[in-house]
Amino acid sequence: MTLDTVADPSADRSVTARRAIEALRAGVPSRDAVAATGSGQSAIEDRFARLRATAAEGRPGGLLIGGGFGTGKSHLLEHLARLALDAGFTVSRVVISKETPLFDPAKVFAAAVESAVFPDRPRPAMVEAAAVLDPDGRGYAELVRWASSPGSGLNERFAATLALFAHARDRDAAWANTIVRFWSGDPIATVELRRRMKEIGDPRPSLPPVSIRELAVQRIRFAPRLLTAAGSAGWVILFDEVELIGRYSALQRARAYAEISRWVRGEHGGPGASLAAVLAMTDDFEAAVITGRRDGELLPEKLRAKQTPEGDTLASAAALGMRIIDREMHLLTPPDDVELGQAYQRMKELHGEVFGWNPPDVSGLERLGATRMRQYVRAWINEWDLRRLDSGYQPATEIIDVASDYREDPNLERPDVSTAHAE
Repeated sequence: MTLDTVADPSADRSVTARRAIEALRAGVPSRDAVAATGSGQSAIEDRFARLRATAAEGRPGGLLIGGGFGTGKSHLLEHLARLALDAGFTVSRVVISKETPLFDPAKVFAAAVESAVFPDRPRPAMVEAAAVLDPDGRGYAELVRWASSPGSGLNERFAATLALFAHARDRDAAWANTIVRFWSGDPIATVELRRRMKEIGDPRPSLPPVSIRELAVQRIRFAPRLLTAAGSAGWVILFDEVELIGRYSALQRARAYAEISRWVRGEHGGPGASLAAVLAMTDDFEAAVITGRRDGELLPEKLRAKQTPEGDTLASAAALGMRIIDREMHLLTPPDDVELGQAYQRMKELHGEVFGWNPPDVSGLERLGATRMRQYVRAWINEWDLRRLDSGYQPATEIIDVASDYREDPNLERPDVSTAHAE
């Protein structure tokens, strides 16, 4: 009898339970922690299901969710990621940060590709998609036809690389990998593209220059169609900590507001793309930044004062983004008594399973409407930890709220390379 045949499945359950407890104690929304607690946000789950359904039909769009600090936004995003993967979507998680500013499509796309997970596949999503693409299949033919049409709005590099990939995948693995890296955000040498196109019978391909920013926007449009051609239901991108845009300078806030409108309205994907986005931010953002700093009136006014088509376009998109934050944010609901009771029992059973004891009842926190699920869970776990060490100890838990910081920070803005050319 081999070791594999006597492996104890309960050992895996024990490890999973321990990981869940440690994550919940630290307030980290890990996969195990989310699986142990669920989401408790049925209304948002229903909206997300409708969003996935319309995206799968080729109608891209997005959803903005809001909640206070520590109310479970990241936890909910992890839960939505699992729902999307179970539905056959490729899923990316993008945390807005100094390295990934929302106003920069190139950096957002790079982060989305790096974190993308193809359903039930171990390799990076773009690599996996390229591996299962069938250049002789209908999906690939439709992708080539779309990329080659003027209506796609794509630079000719995309149609060229699709033609070259079909020719090179089984003949030149290194060159095929270079093409996949181009689809994933890396540059590709124009001279080499021309030489390769000549080899397959196109001696004078048209490859006009394109800015890095515009190329990133086009990659966002191209990627979901590539993924669906490879068998994915579509691409779901989940954005966390979007409130960081409040710390940008005025111009970059305007660009970030415009990006929110483009993701929520599905403009990044365009008609026919199976692309869905969910953005999470703090629920006091509108009062603190849009109203508090008068962004709603001052930013569009400043942009239109430039009297340029670019300024007018950005002003309209930024104004729409701010209206979406004000009027279309779906707020997380606080847990009710039934949900709290169920969560308490799950946590009690989990703690007992992990540490091999029978946890006593603990008081935890007073049940108030403003108290968050994460605070309840951490209080229960902390009190059980202490009672396990000293059965006679009576712990008391205090809550300290952390205010959101929306002060402008120029260090969050990296040099703008949007006008640089890809060549």
